[in-house]
This record gives sequence, structure tokens and C-alpha cells, in this order.
Amino acid sequence: MLEKKEKVLLKKVDAEVEKAKEYTRAKNKRAAIQCLKRKRLYEQQVEQLGNFQLRIHDQMIMLEGAKATTETVDALRTGAAAMKAMQKATNIDDVDKTMDEINEQTENMKQIQEALSTPIGAAADFDEDELEAELEELEGAELEEQLLQPATTAPAAPVHAPAGRIARPTQKNTAEEDELAALQAEMAM
Repeated sequence: MLEKKEKVLLKKVDAEVEKAKEYTRAKNKRAAIQCLKRKRLYEQQVEQLGNFQLRIHDQMIMLEGAKATTETVDALRTGAAAMKAMQKATNIDDVDKTMDEINEQTENMKQIQEALSTPIGAAADFDEDELEAELEELEGAELEEQLLQPATTAPAAPVHAPAGRIARPTQKNTAEEDELAALQAEMAM
């Protein structure tokens, strides 16, 4: 699911770059910068998803280790039960040690949960100079594209659909496109 969300966000990044190029062509610098800001936000979300995936893989590795530990502890319990049957006595030092270990593990789990619940969001910390430089790069790229295009191409005439009616393509969406659309709706972006 995280990989699919990442694909959706990458498409949105590409769309924002295209919008920024369009606004650059139309000499609307403010709108182009807004597109670049949204692009950065989407890129941050992609990075967060990558971190989430890394955390999940880390958790899987920890679970595999925990399983091995559990099997080891089960074997130790069997041995302890045999010793207990022989000794028929409980040692208070062992109980204190076990309680200390439980308390230590509980504290470690609290620290891990606090680390995972720390809010993330540096969207307002964009460097305007970096955005201006990126916009200049886009403008330069657009100018190069315009210079390389033949002079005989004419812009396509806009197509207007009657108000209240939206033209629907007759082609059916693939299952993957439906799933991506559902994810986009779920993410409400």
C-alpha cells in the first residue's frame, strides 16, 4: 500500500512540475512557485513513505529476532522448570532480576513509541532562494524547448464541453488505475 501511495505522489510531483512549466510559459511566476512548493511537499511525503517502509522492514527483522528469542526463552524455561523441580524453592534475587528486565523492556518500548509518534512537518521551512533557482532552471528549460520546436507548429484550439456535462471516455479503466484512483481519494489530495 505504501508503494502504491508513493507512485501516486510521484505522479503528483510530475504534475506539479508540468503546471509550473505552464505557468512559467504564461509568465505567472507566483503560480509557478506555488506549484514548486506543492512539489516539495509531495517529495517530502514520498520521503516519509520511504522511511515508513524502512521502519516496517526494521520491524520485520525485529520480529524475526523476537521469534528466535522466544524459542530460546522457551528452551530456557524448560530447563528452569527442571531446575525448579529439583530445588523446589524460589530465589528472590531471580524475581527481582526478572522484574528489572521487564521494567527495562517497558521503558525501551515507551521510548520507541515516543520516537514513532513525534510529529513531522517542515513544510514551512522552504528556502525561497532555492525555489527561485529551481524556477529559473525551469524557465531555461522551457526556453530551450521553445527554441528547438519548429516554427510551423500552432497551438491547439481549446475544446469547450457544455456546462453540466462532463465527457467520459468510453474506454474502461484498468484495475490498477481504479486502485490508484481509490488511493488518491483515500488520501484526499
